[in-house]
Amino acid sequence: MFKRRENEPDYALLDDPVSRERNRYGKPIETAPEDSPLRRQPFVINGEESPQQNPNRYKQHGFYFNADNCIACHACEAACSEKNDVPPHLAFRSVGFVEGGSYPDYRRINISMACNHCDNPVCLKGCPTRAYTKFAEYGAVLQDPDICFGCGYCTWVCPYNAPQLDPVKGQVSKCNMCVDRLEVGLKPACVAACLGKALDFGVIENIPEGRVQAETEIPGFPRTDITHPNIRFQQMKSIQREMVRVDNMPLKYHRAEDEKRYEPEVDPKKGHQRQWNWKKLLGSHENAHIAFTLSVQAVMGAFALLVLGGWLGAPAVEALRASPAWLPTLGVMVALMAFGLFKLNMHLGKPHRFYRGFYNLRLSPVSREIAGVSLFFAGLAGYVLFNLFSGGWAVVLRNLSAGLALAGTAFGGYYMYKLYRIPARPFWDHWQTGSSFLGTGLTLGSLLLILAGLAGGVLDGESARPLAAVAALGLLLEGIGLAAHVRAMSGARSEGAASWYEQVTTYGWPYLLRNSLLAVALLMAAGLAWLGGPGWVYGLLTALAVASAIIGRALFYVLVIPTTMPGAFFWRNRGFVEHAREVGLADMPQLGVAYERHHPFRADELWQTICETTLREKLDQLRRIFTG
Repeated sequence: MFKRRENEPDYALLDDPVSRERNRYGKPIETAPEDSPLRRQPFVINGEESPQQNPNRYKQHGFYFNADNCIACHACEAACSEKNDVPPHLAFRSVGFVEGGSYPDYRRINISMACNHCDNPVCLKGCPTRAYTKFAEYGAVLQDPDICFGCGYCTWVCPYNAPQLDPVKGQVSKCNMCVDRLEVGLKPACVAACLGKALDFGVIENIPEGRVQAETEIPGFPRTDITHPNIRFQQMKSIQREMVRVDNMPLKYHRAEDEKRYEPEVDPKKGHQRQWNWKKLLGSHENAHIAFTLSVQAVMGAFALLVLGGWLGAPAVEALRASPAWLPTLGVMVALMAFGLFKLNMHLGKPHRFYRGFYNLRLSPVSREIAGVSLFFAGLAGYVLFNLFSGGWAVVLRNLSAGLALAGTAFGGYYMYKLYRIPARPFWDHWQTGSSFLGTGLTLGSLLLILAGLAGGVLDGESARPLAAVAALGLLLEGIGLAAHVRAMSGARSEGAASWYEQVTTYGWPYLLRNSLLAVALLMAAGLAWLGGPGWVYGLLTALAVASAIIGRALFYVLVIPTTMPGAFFWRNRGFVEHAREVGLADMPQLGVAYERHHPFRADELWQTICETTLREKLDQLRRIFTG
C-alpha cells in the first residue's frame, strides 16, 4: 500500500465532501450501490488487501484540467513516469499543444492528457484478452500487461492515445489512476506535481475550488461521444479562431459556428505535390495485416464459390472437382490460410500467447473475428481431409465441414469488417471497408479458381467466363466503394479529411497507380466475362488485381489518422519518431524514441536482439566488477 507522509501538502489531498448523483451523461456517479456485492469483494492494491479508507471509494473519479494555467513544464509527465517506472519511450501522461496567430498576437494552449477512465471504455470492449477492467473502486479503468499479448487493438479504438504499446516489450500498459494514492486520500502523482495547479482530481462533476468551468472539451481534444471521458476542462482565455498543431499531423482546429467548439480540418502543411514514398507504404508495421486479410479473404471467396457452385451445379466448378487439380487447389487454399494466420500471429507482441485471443468473445470484435476465421480454417481442413475418402460417410462429413466453413466465412468475415468500424479512426469508419473486403474475396477468390483450372487443363478461356464475371463484380464493388469513400472523406470535418489529404499528396502516385490498375483490371475482367480469351490474359488480369489489392490494402493501413491528441515538436510527433529511427537518434533514450524490437516478420531478429542484449548486460556487469 502507498505510504502517506505525515506532512503531505494540502494541494496533494483529496477533498470531496459532497458529490452529485449523476454525471452530465446521465450515468450514476456512485459506481456500486450500498447493497452491491461489489462492495464486499476484497480490494487488492500491489498485492495487499486494503480495507476501505476513502469514503468516496465507490464514486466515479476523474481529472480536471485548467488550460489557462498549464505552462508545459512537463512536471506531470515526470512525476507519473517516476512513480510508475515508465521507460523513456513511453508516457502514461503527455503534454502537447496547439497554437494560433502570429507575432504579436500569438496564442497557445497546452494540453496535459492521460487516460480518462471513461464511462464507456472502448479499450475494454475491444481487447480480445480481457486485460482491461472497469473497477467499481473510483471508476478506474485498469489494464494488466501480463495478460496482454500485444495486438494493439486498444490503441486503435481509444480516441485519446491512453494505452501505450511498448515496441520493445510487445505489450500495452497505461495510466492506473494512482489508485494506491487515492485509497490513502492523495491525488494522483501527476496532479500533486503540477506547478501551475492546472491539473486537479476528484469525484467527477465536482468543480475544484477557484474554478468556474467544467467543459467536456477544449481545442485539440477529440470528440467525447465515443467514450464519455471522465475529464473536465476550463479554458477562459480567448484564442484564435484557427489553432494548428506543431507535430506532423496535417490537422488544425477551426472554431465552429456556435463559437464554442473547435472542429478538426485539413492543414495542408506538406503542400500539394504527389509523392511515391514506397518505403513507408510497404514498410508499415501493419504489413502482417495486409498478408492476413488478403490471403484469408481470397481463400474464403474461393471456398464459397467452390461449395456454392458445386451445390448449384456450376460447370466450371464441376469440371475442377472432377480433375486431378482438385486436391492441389484445396492444398493451395490451406497453405494460403496457414500463411495468413502465421503472419498475423507473429505480428503480436507476444505470439506465444495467441490462445488468449478467444478470451473476450462476449464483447471484442477481434475475438469474434479470430473465432470465425478459426472456424473457417477448421471447416476447410475437414473438407480437404474428407475429400481423400469415398463413401457415404465421407460425403456427409464433407458436407458438414463445408457448412462449418461457410458459417466461419460469414461470422469471421463480418467481424473482420466490423473490427475496423472504429469511430476513433474516421478513415476506416465507412461502409467502403466492407465493400473492399467483400470485393477482394470475390475477385481474388474467383481468380484463384481460374488459375487452378487453367493449370490443371480443365478450364479454358470460354469455360472460365462465369468466374471472370465474378471477378469483374468484385472489382466493380470495390470501385464503387472507393468512389463513395473519396467523396465522404474529402469533405469530412474530421481526421478522415487529413487521411484523404495524405492519400493524394504523401502517397499520391501509389494512389493513382492503384486506381489505374483497378480500372484496367475491371475492364479486362468484364471483357473476359463477355468474350473470353486466352490463358495468358487471365494471368495478366490476376497480376493486375493482386498488385492493386496489395497497394490498396497498404494504403488502407498507412493512411489512417486517429482522433489523436496533439503532440509537440519532438514528443508524440510521428514524423520525429520516424526520423529518429532512420538516422540513429533513437539510440539516445533521453529523446523518448525506441526502435521496433519486435518486427512482425522477423521473429528471428527479435530472438537475436534478446540474446545480444543479455550478453551485453553480462559484459557490463563484469566490467563494473573488475573496474571497482
